[in-house]
Amino acid sequence: MKLSMTYRVRTRGFNHIFDETVRLYRQAVSFFVDVCLTEWNLISTGKLQKERVNLVESLTVRTRQNPAVPYDFSAAFYKFPSYLRRAAIAEALGKVSSYQSNLENWEAAEPEKRGAKPSLPQTGFVYPAMDRSGMFIRTGMYQAAVKVFIRNTWDWVLVDLRKSDVDYIEQHCKNYKECVPTLQKRGKKWFLDFAFQTAVKLPDTDIRNTRILAVDLGLNSTCTCSIMTPEGAVLGRGFLSLPGEYDSLEHAVSHIRHAQKLCARKTPGLWKQAKGINDDIAVKTARFIVDTAIKYDVDCIVMEYLDLAGKKRGSKKQRLHLWRAKYVQTMVTDKVHRNMIRTARVCAWNTSRLAFDGSGRVMRGKEADLPSYSLCRFPTGKQYNCDLNASYNIGSRYYIRELLKTLPATAGQAVTANVPELAHRSKCTLSSLIKLNAALAA
Repeated sequence: MKLSMTYRVRTRGFNHIFDETVRLYRQAVSFFVDVCLTEWNLISTGKLQKERVNLVESLTVRTRQNPAVPYDFSAAFYKFPSYLRRAAIAEALGKVSSYQSNLENWEAAEPEKRGAKPSLPQTGFVYPAMDRSGMFIRTGMYQAAVKVFIRNTWDWVLVDLRKSDVDYIEQHCKNYKECVPTLQKRGKKWFLDFAFQTAVKLPDTDIRNTRILAVDLGLNSTCTCSIMTPEGAVLGRGFLSLPGEYDSLEHAVSHIRHAQKLCARKTPGLWKQAKGINDDIAVKTARFIVDTAIKYDVDCIVMEYLDLAGKKRGSKKQRLHLWRAKYVQTMVTDKVHRNMIRTARVCAWNTSRLAFDGSGRVMRGKEADLPSYSLCRFPTGKQYNCDLNASYNIGSRYYIRELLKTLPATAGQAVTANVPELAHRSKCTLSSLIKLNAALAA
C-alpha cells in the first residue's frame, strides 16, 4: 500500500515576486485546455498520460524536426520553461479528460433524468509544480533556488525556507520519498507544498488473534472506544469529551445566528471562526483514537459506515451539518496506516438502539426518564452508557463478519441456523458474538 502526505514550507523574503509566474502558468494551462478541446479526437488515441503529453507537444511546440505546428505555443509564451510547460499540459489534460467523461455520461443518460449539461473546463486557481533541476534546486538546509518570471525573463532566485517547517519535515519524513513541490499561495503568504510517499505492508493477522478498537463517534459525546477480543471480552474503554471546545462552537454558531437575525447575508469571519473550532475538535478526536489504538497495541480500528448524504431534518440538523465524522475517519485511516494498523467499517443501523446483552430495544433520555440522552435503559431495567453500548455492538459486528468469512458455506449455514440473528447483520449485538463463539466451539 502506498501512502502519501503533504507538508507545507513557508517561503521567506518574497511576497509579490511569484504573482507573475503563477499568472503565466494559468494562461499556459488555458492555452492547452483550448488545444485539447479542439483536438481531443486525436489526443484521446494516446492510452498513457505520457503519450498524450507528447501528442499535445507535437501540436504546439516547434522543433527542428517539427518546424510547422497548428498552434504555436512559443509565439505567445517566449522562453517558457519546458518542465513548467509539461506540467501545464498535464493539468490541461486532466481537466479536459474529466469534462469529456462527464459529457459522455450526460449524453448516455435518459433525457428525463439528465441534469444540466457539463460546462466547459476552466483554468481556475491552479498552481505550478516546481520540477527538480528545471524549476527547483535545494541549495541548503533552509534555502532553495526557484526559477520564476522576473525582470521580463525566466531566472533563478534564492528563497529562504522557514526553519520550523523544515525541521518538522526532517523529523517526521526523514525516511520517506520526497516528491516535486508545488508553489501555493494562502492568504498573502507563499508556500512550497512538499509531497512525501512511502510504501507499507499491513500485517495479515488471523481473526482469532486480532485485537480491535471499536469506535463510536457521537454528537453528544465526542468519542467512545472499546478494546475487544474475538471472544467478546472487553479489555479497556476510552472516553473523550471536549466540553470547552463544544461550548466555544455553540458560542460561535450563536453569533452567526444573531447576525442572520439582523439581516446579515454573509458572515465569512464568523463562519471562519466556527470552522476553525470544528476542525480543532476533529483533529483532537482523531489524535485520541490513534493514541488509544497504539497504547493497547490493536490490530484494527473498527468504525461505523455513516451515510450523511441528503437533507438534514429535525431539531439537531445544524449539529449534523457541523459534524465532521467522515473527516475524523479519514484522518484516523491516514494516521494508523503509518503505524501498520488496519481500519474497517460496519453497518451503523441499530448499534445504539439494541442492547448489547440481546435483551432488545433500549430507551434513551426522556423516553426512559433519564437526565441525559447519553444514558439508556435496557428492557431488563439496567441503566447504561448508550455510546459504550454502541461501541460493543460495533466491535461485535466486525468479529461476526470476519469469523463467518472463514467458515465453509455449509458450516456457515449451520451456525446461522443455530443463531438466527446472524442472518441480519443490522440486528447483531455482543450477545450474538458470544453465541457464535459457543456454536463454533460446539
